[in-house]
Amino acid sequence: MRTVLTALTDELRRLKSAGVDSVSVSDESLAGLRAAVARVAARRPARTPKAPADRPAQAAASQPEVPPPVVSLPEGDKSERWNYLRDKVLKDPICLSHVRPGCRVVLGVGDLDASIFFVGEAPGAEEEVQGEPFVGPAGQLLTKMIIAMGLSRERVYIGNIMNWRPELPIGPDGVQYGNRPPTAVEMGYCLPYLRAQIEVVRPKILVALGTTAALGLLGPGAFKALGEVRGKWREFAGVPLMVTYHPSYILRNPINRSKRLIWEDLLKVMERAEVPISDKQKGFFLEK
Repeated sequence: MRTVLTALTDELRRLKSAGVDSVSVSDESLAGLRAAVARVAARRPARTPKAPADRPAQAAASQPEVPPPVVSLPEGDKSERWNYLRDKVLKDPICLSHVRPGCRVVLGVGDLDASIFFVGEAPGAEEEVQGEPFVGPAGQLLTKMIIAMGLSRERVYIGNIMNWRPELPIGPDGVQYGNRPPTAVEMGYCLPYLRAQIEVVRPKILVALGTTAALGLLGPGAFKALGEVRGKWREFAGVPLMVTYHPSYILRNPINRSKRLIWEDLLKVMERAEVPISDKQKGFFLEK
């Protein structure tokens, strides 16, 4: 039962980070969920808050208690500066301490002369294995969105605020199932590395993908619902910032209306980045 509840919680967290504000639950399902939680609570022995039996000292481990890194990029061309940054990030002891065996610290990838810089929240299961952001299902959809813009993955830059996958307790097989949004403290530690990537690339535009990424860039409490800031220009590190939904929002809502919401934001990005827009592109995902 705990596994089922954990999976449900993970799914709700993912929906929230993708910009979904509410979900429909029948009275029957809600009653069944309450009864299940009550049964679990009744069987669970009392314990003090300091020693939760079903959550290893994970929460403390996931909260870096050291100041964020100071990043001073050396003189040189973009490639030299990015290689210096990459070496620093991949050897960062705090980042490495959060990476499980067989997994990797993740830095952004793409064109160092890109006009458009996409920013997500954190690596997922596929990303921490390959060491590259947005390579899972959401990343594959992002690639299709970029192609629809008339660009390619190689012509943009794609990164995350976080350089490691936020941890959750692992199962008996040693595998972490599900993801959780990074905390403000975790994002605060990694933000200097994102700022350094922006300094190297010097994009014309940043695109924040999803609620968590937007809060990481705009600051905790900057908004209550993504709809408040989605599609509106903001700024981060002196660069114009467009906030939109995470690609996973479309994976869960694969209808033209959902696709059009993100596409309208990307049309604004294309216009500001001076990317040619055809009449065909203007009409993508309009309801017929």
